[in-house]
Amino acid sequence: MGLAVGIVGLPNVGKSTTFNALTKAQNAESANYPFCTIEPNKAVVPVPDERLEELAKIVNPERIQHSTIDFVDIAGLVKGASKGEGLGNKFLSNIREVEVILHMVRCFEDENITHVEGGIDPLRDIEIIEGELILADVEQLEKKIAKLQREAKTQKEAKAKLALAEDLKAHLDELQPVSTFPKQEDETFQELDRELRFLSNKPIIYGANTDEEGLLEDNAYVVALREHAAATGADVIKLCAKIEEELVGLEDEEAKEFLTELGIEESGLEQIIKTAFRKLGLISYFTAGVKEVRSWTIHEGWAAPKAASVIHNDFEKGFIRAEVISYEDFIKYGGEQGAKEAGKMRLEGKEYIVQDGDVMHFRFNV
Repeated sequence: MGLAVGIVGLPNVGKSTTFNALTKAQNAESANYPFCTIEPNKAVVPVPDERLEELAKIVNPERIQHSTIDFVDIAGLVKGASKGEGLGNKFLSNIREVEVILHMVRCFEDENITHVEGGIDPLRDIEIIEGELILADVEQLEKKIAKLQREAKTQKEAKAKLALAEDLKAHLDELQPVSTFPKQEDETFQELDRELRFLSNKPIIYGANTDEEGLLEDNAYVVALREHAAATGADVIKLCAKIEEELVGLEDEEAKEFLTELGIEESGLEQIIKTAFRKLGLISYFTAGVKEVRSWTIHEGWAAPKAASVIHNDFEKGFIRAEVISYEDFIKYGGEQGAKEAGKMRLEGKEYIVQDGDVMHFRFNV
């Protein structure tokens, strides 16, 4: 669907290591020096969903196809990036193209791994990165204000937009992110946000990169990060990038055993992927046939014809109706036939809002 999560952070906080583990391939070079990553690495990552395996046990398909999310590994930012320091504005523009930010934060001590700021302090690191996002937004907004000032001399609608832009500029000048601007619901603001794609208005997930000890019990760095996230409404996922990379080479059962030995139910990466999927406002519906059991990605709130379009545009154009079975009923009654016999298959029309986990079959005519 063209939706992406950008992995950001200071140099040497575990971004590329996390990206390698996410993609289950060593696509991003990892090294103990800043700016190892220069071009943004992109990868399509399957969304873990145990429901697909359960559907497959009933249908016995030739293949299983998961929903996916795009992850982008963006080079380490440094203080002054908005003014071109380090590799600067190039990477800020990479962030502008993503919908959700995964902000990796180092939460462990290791004298063998350098820190660009000379010591470990998650809240300082966050302040640096998010301060650069705000300053980049200020720069964008100033250019827009200059344009609106010219337009406002002859265009009424430009005056209203200019007034709001100036209010937002005052807000940003206090080093407050766009996400806390009180006029978020204003149509003029939303139009401005769609145009400028404000960096500091993007949802954030914090990835707390710990050592093995910190993974088992929150250390002081993780505690401080959780407190900050709670105050800003962000999610925190704790992981040990080193361990996640070790899991890459293991079979699924071996990986589960390894996590169980550590006392962990789900890997940090699985939590990140699922949280990112939710942050993007996405859900999945399923198709289940002998050729494949497949998860289809749609936005929450989509009606049936729009949901059908992700399979093929013709499905939306010629939509007649959808045959729908909830995932729970499909499993409970042993598949489509059993659900039909139990009266659990519904015929839904154009107004039906698709629910997460619906097992669907579309009727259409073009």
